[in-house]
Amino acid sequence: MTNTGIALSQGFYRDVVGPLLAGLPHGAALLGDGSEVLGYDDAVSPDHDFGPRVQVFVPSDSDIGPAEDRLTALPERYGGMPVVYVDHDRHGGAPSHQIEVTTAARFFTERLGTDPASRPAGLSLADWLLAPTQVLASLTAGAVFADPDGALARRRTALAWYPDDVWRYALAAGWLRVDQEEPFVGRTGGTGDDLGSRVLAARLVRDLMRMAFLVERRYPPYGKWFGRAFAALPVAGSAGPHLAAALAASEWREREAALVRATSVLVAATNDLRLCPPVDPSPRQFHGRDIRVVGPSRVSVALTGAVTDPDVVSLLTAQGARPGVAAGRLVGTVDQVIDSTEILSDVERCRAVARPLMGL
Repeated sequence: MTNTGIALSQGFYRDVVGPLLAGLPHGAALLGDGSEVLGYDDAVSPDHDFGPRVQVFVPSDSDIGPAEDRLTALPERYGGMPVVYVDHDRHGGAPSHQIEVTTAARFFTERLGTDPASRPAGLSLADWLLAPTQVLASLTAGAVFADPDGALARRRTALAWYPDDVWRYALAAGWLRVDQEEPFVGRTGGTGDDLGSRVLAARLVRDLMRMAFLVERRYPPYGKWFGRAFAALPVAGSAGPHLAAALAASEWREREAALVRATSVLVAATNDLRLCPPVDPSPRQFHGRDIRVVGPSRVSVALTGAVTDPDVVSLLTAQGARPGVAAGRLVGTVDQVIDSTEILSDVERCRAVARPLMGL
């Protein structure tokens, strides 16, 4: 495409929406749902729910009506595309213009279940753990076209990345997940269950890719763009070839060896974060068996031992962890617990289902 969604939206605001709202205090942006928000739109994108759109942020709920009244004089087309079109994802198939008029507090609350600017200290521990990364990615990406009162900047800054101890907890839970299934690629392969070994390898590849996002302080997007976003991570250059080799391997020992190499790379990258004392990333034998692992639960123990935030310490204790001694049964973030688009894309459902599962 010569005209990306962000460029289309920016021009639409500059040439059409902004002038119609002249004199009325407001901000404007393109955030939230949509491949174009992440910069991943291409020539295929315009065939589905795609066109000029923008979010307008007014100071209060009472300003929404006056702003909407200004938007009755929209042109029929902009940038060669219709201004009124069907957006199945956002409006149930009813044709309309795609200018959402709202407040910053309402916009973020509708997508996260909480307003990042509502507490001086930012999100609570529960809010962080219940926030799907695909939502966090969509709110911290995109583009801001106008933000005179800083309402968008304050919220996007608050969501930029996990606080350090929440980050430690997420990393610890992620490494525990890898540790739990790491030996099974060889165990199944050694019994002749090649399909089972391949399935486990694929699960581990996905978990290790998620660890790469955590290491690089990046929120992974939804599944369609997961691999593309991973490829752009700096650590993907060293871990990616091993992960690809694990998926391509026709024999379980090759599969296991590739996974061990990828895990070693990512454990070393975790060490480089200096969030905890370093752990030896070298592979080792699994309980004297003919199986090779890295054993990254050792990283989980080191990470939990470095946690000082009282709320995170309480959560670790509730989940049976003994910081610095044993990892316990760490649950992790909502994405480490639930893998359902229907839940992760519905904020109310997500929080209602995930909260008891996560002990929050």
